[in-house]
Amino acid sequence: MFKKVLIAEDHEIANISVQKTLQELGIQEAKYVYYCDDAWTWIKNALRDGVPYDLLITDLIFEADHNPQRLTGGIELIQAVKVLQPSLKIIVLSAESRTAVIDELFKNRAINGYVRKARRDAQYLKEALHAAQQDKSYQSPEIKQSIREKNSHEFSTLDIHIISLLSQGVRQKEIPLYLQQQQVKPSGLSSVEKRLSLMKEVLEFSKNEQLIAYSKDIGLI
Repeated sequence: MFKKVLIAEDHEIANISVQKTLQELGIQEAKYVYYCDDAWTWIKNALRDGVPYDLLITDLIFEADHNPQRLTGGIELIQAVKVLQPSLKIIVLSAESRTAVIDELFKNRAINGYVRKARRDAQYLKEALHAAQQDKSYQSPEIKQSIREKNSHEFSTLDIHIISLLSQGVRQKEIPLYLQQQQVKPSGLSSVEKRLSLMKEVLEFSKNEQLIAYSKDIGLI
């Protein structure tokens, strides 16, 4: 099991709970901090001293207060420490449940585990720790279910045409004309708006740009 762990969590009760979970697993050396800047500094100093941390457990959302911070959130912290210590294993423990955010953390930030703050999160954190120790990735059950639902969305021919046109810079209100020219039905503006709304709702996106980027990532367009 991990020997040296750093916890970045700005809520004291949550911090204490994580420490207790680590102690139950026999992890005795666990440092905790309330700010992302402090986490980065501790990791940097430990690396300099030749006694690096094995694991970082971090939240994503940190409340601003009277202490101004360079790194204001967990995503920025993860990005910074991966530059500093690429081999550092990272588990996220957060209330954030948007699958697009979580997907991005696994694909582009190389995190090892994601546990959502909810019922049974202490148990799931233990499972995440064991998985990370074995170089496996981990997602708590409700997150895995959300991702399965997201990936189960079937893009229709109309969906693909709409996203493709948007990616080419065609404005949303002009899409019906292009669809009519390509004899794609239904081609009304109402149908276009409904399909866009459905796709963004299922995929948990708020902007067309996010939908376009996701579609490119999965090779849809």
